[in-house]
Amino acid sequence: MFFDAEEGESDVDESDSSSFGADDDDYRYSAEEEFEDDVAPFDDDEDEEEGQGPVIDKTTGKESNEAILVTSVPVSPSDVKPNPDDHATENPADGTPPEPPKYAQPVVRRKTLPAPTTSMENISIMSLLRNNVGKDLSTVAMPILLNEPINLLQKLAEELEYCELLQEANNAADPADRIALIAAFAVSGYSSSVNRPGRKPFNPLLGETYECLREDKGFRYISEKVSHHPPIMACHADSDAYTFYQDNLLKSKFWGKSMELIPSGSVHVQLKSTGELYVWNKVTTCMRNIFSTGRYLEHYGVMKITCAESGLTAQLSFKESGYFVSAKNEITGSVLSASGQELFQLSGKWDEGLYRFHSSSPNNLEVLWRARPCPPHHSQMYGFTAFTVELNDLTPDLIGVLPNTDTRYRPDQRMYEEGRVDDAEKEKQRLEQKQREYRKRLEAEGKRWEPQFFELKPNEGGGEATWTYRGGYWEKREKRAFEPQLDLFS
Repeated sequence: MFFDAEEGESDVDESDSSSFGADDDDYRYSAEEEFEDDVAPFDDDEDEEEGQGPVIDKTTGKESNEAILVTSVPVSPSDVKPNPDDHATENPADGTPPEPPKYAQPVVRRKTLPAPTTSMENISIMSLLRNNVGKDLSTVAMPILLNEPINLLQKLAEELEYCELLQEANNAADPADRIALIAAFAVSGYSSSVNRPGRKPFNPLLGETYECLREDKGFRYISEKVSHHPPIMACHADSDAYTFYQDNLLKSKFWGKSMELIPSGSVHVQLKSTGELYVWNKVTTCMRNIFSTGRYLEHYGVMKITCAESGLTAQLSFKESGYFVSAKNEITGSVLSASGQELFQLSGKWDEGLYRFHSSSPNNLEVLWRARPCPPHHSQMYGFTAFTVELNDLTPDLIGVLPNTDTRYRPDQRMYEEGRVDDAEKEKQRLEQKQREYRKRLEAEGKRWEPQFFELKPNEGGGEATWTYRGGYWEKREKRAFEPQLDLFS
């Protein structure tokens, strides 16, 4: 669930708020470490059913009957030059963004959270929601026990977990291959939600920011909450191969036994090798059986991916399950030429993988993407993937570098991550009250909050204006020149 609110009270017994500690050595790992106990998400026997043709691994062009995992290649220690003076520089002549700084040592990232998943047994969801059927739940206060210890800015960063697909698309010579890989990337952004049906991210405070600099994955990401009413998050990421950006607004509706999350806004990816811009919408998310232990998430609707430069389009239908539908999480679709001719079809599941094939040979499947397995202990980490576990980690290389508005400094979310539920609930109420008072003071003075790093710009292709990165974040970061613009957390 992604809804949140500031006002209202909740009737919740938070006695189950015990936490456990973990030494740093117990829950951190090098970027090169793999989970040894993970099991591939696909059963190898599925490829051996009668009438099933070979699966072609796109990376080798060879047949394979085994699960093919598309994984990023970590940076080895020898690839990181121990040069502290290798700083980012601007190049205003051609508009090239500055290169991110290099660190003397590879970043060591944690592999688990400092406390296990909090219990929801004492929450009476019925008492919270029975008077709110059909309402937008952004106006309804929810107890912190319904949260997971990341926020909406970090959740947008989760969509870059399989960013290697964008790198591969940038290197592809055929525009049909490029849009197929973009489609796989768009689908992959939903895979991290499969084990997280009953929790919502924290709602960022107005002006809150979050950065994610990943040299091992080749991108840097910055995001900011740019509007409170309505709540809008904007983000921007760039690498040598692509630029990724979007603004995101979610509306939530409660329908008795289910809850719908309806997104607005578009996702944009521009490939640097061709200049092609790909744009797509997001589909609806729904949490089913919210009053039972059998809660689960569905994503359904039609996603359309367009590329004006090539004229190609991809259309993906996320199937809604029902009494007469046995398969869950299923996706079907196709890629069309500029004239509307079908080039090939797409199929798969948003939590497992995506394939392409030609209608003339439907059993000859080509793997575009397969999801990596979750850590073996994911149930004790809110269902997080290994990548998600890393997002709120305050690693040593970030100390003294981040602006004071970065999510990693938000105390209630940090307390909650550490299992200090009662303290987190009190701190959340304090921060939200502080924000309400700040907004009232701005209104009384006839002022309005101006985002630090994003601005609202008209859409060149028509349609609604888009919150776009205005620049300046990485330059300030490099010079350690972040001036406190807003006191969110003290």
